[in-house]
Amino acid sequence: MAPEAEESPHVVLFPFLARGHIPAFLRLAGLLRALRPGLVVTLVSTPRLLATLPPASPPVRFHALPFAPTEHGLPPGAESLADLHVHQFIDFFRATESLRPAFEEFVSGIRSTVCVIIADAFFAWTADVARARGASHAVFLPGGAFGNAVFFSVWEHLPHSLTTADEFPLPDFPDVVLHRTQIPRYILAATGADPWTAFFRRVISFCRKTDAVLVNTVLELETPGLDMLRRSFGVQPWPIGPVVALPTPSDSQDDTAIIQWLDAHSARSVLYISFGSQNSISANQMTELALGLEASGRPFLWAVRPPLGFDAKDGFKLEWLPAGFEERTARAKTGLLLRGWAPQVRILAHPSTGVFLTHCGWNSILESLSHGVPLLGWPLGAEQFFNAKLVVEWGVCAEVARGNLESSTVSSGEVAEAVGTAMGETAKGGEMRRKAAEVARAMAAAWEPRGGPSAENLEGFLKCVSL
Repeated sequence: MAPEAEESPHVVLFPFLARGHIPAFLRLAGLLRALRPGLVVTLVSTPRLLATLPPASPPVRFHALPFAPTEHGLPPGAESLADLHVHQFIDFFRATESLRPAFEEFVSGIRSTVCVIIADAFFAWTADVARARGASHAVFLPGGAFGNAVFFSVWEHLPHSLTTADEFPLPDFPDVVLHRTQIPRYILAATGADPWTAFFRRVISFCRKTDAVLVNTVLELETPGLDMLRRSFGVQPWPIGPVVALPTPSDSQDDTAIIQWLDAHSARSVLYISFGSQNSISANQMTELALGLEASGRPFLWAVRPPLGFDAKDGFKLEWLPAGFEERTARAKTGLLLRGWAPQVRILAHPSTGVFLTHCGWNSILESLSHGVPLLGWPLGAEQFFNAKLVVEWGVCAEVARGNLESSTVSSGEVAEAVGTAMGETAKGGEMRRKAAEVARAMAAAWEPRGGPSAENLEGFLKCVSL
């Protein structure tokens, strides 16, 4: 790559160290370079994570910050949330704050004008670094507006601790009423004086120092959520979504076999199931899900991971499924189990995929709805419960279950009924498909070259930061 010219404007991107965050920042980098070809864009992360990233197009620079997980009581090489169990997350969150001195040193050494630092909310402390350099600052939320606004509100107020009732309103957004089962386990255990609360309240405080918030959502779909973010952070939110991956061809034999399996099924007949790259359900829930899938009689493609409490590195064991389940469904050509990574975007783009049973991570929601595929929701943690609440309100999702605690029950009969309703020729299933198609059209229109609201918002943001 040619040496950086002194006058080249420079944007620094700093995603959080998580699989669902880095790809969104990479795609944002591509959008920035496409709109401003002369712009220098540097994405900052840890050495191990940067080594896994493919070359970006248009070209984006990478800069590695030294990170020593073992100095913070974490396993060697643990540079991503995906490398850890949930109980280790708070140690990891706090360990990432140690990246600040190296980040400050990197930014101070950039020779050209740093116009803006765009950081993940977890790294919103970079607002102070931007001020010191005379640069603008923005927080980029790879998630949605409503889900993030509610997530931060819950951490700030711990509303479930203020009442014994199962349902309660948010103090700052009283129109939003939550149920206790929508509060992740580590927030339920928070007292206000614990490390989790202290960390997230620091995050919120730093977010309120930013100049703008970029949000991976669409104005038409999330106007109320965007208003909630504006009120929470006191700055302009810019909806620039959907920032999602596109289906890409693959030479992998496994991918080819998956697509060939889908090709053998009729349109909208297959249920795709995935709980994301670092989530799982309990062993009991896995059994009930498998029995429910079999009882539904619908073809399914399931990206399986070990149940909660087991190490994904040890692989998947058939003992976690009902006896003979994989053999029976494979023989009948009604089921395909995928172990490890699945080509999710290609699966969702395939015409045979009819419904997605998902943990309601925002990337998964966007990838599904951008292809007009409605959802069955099974949120497990973080803001997934609030994302699920939103898409249920949109009419594109039915919630099957909630949570992965042993006390979070679900029966095979409930699974079979939900699958049949969503995938069958039922009034609710038809309405879900119709509304999912409407959302897909809104997402496509958001990035129309002329007049697309997300395209205009990103252009407006760039002008606000003098780019």
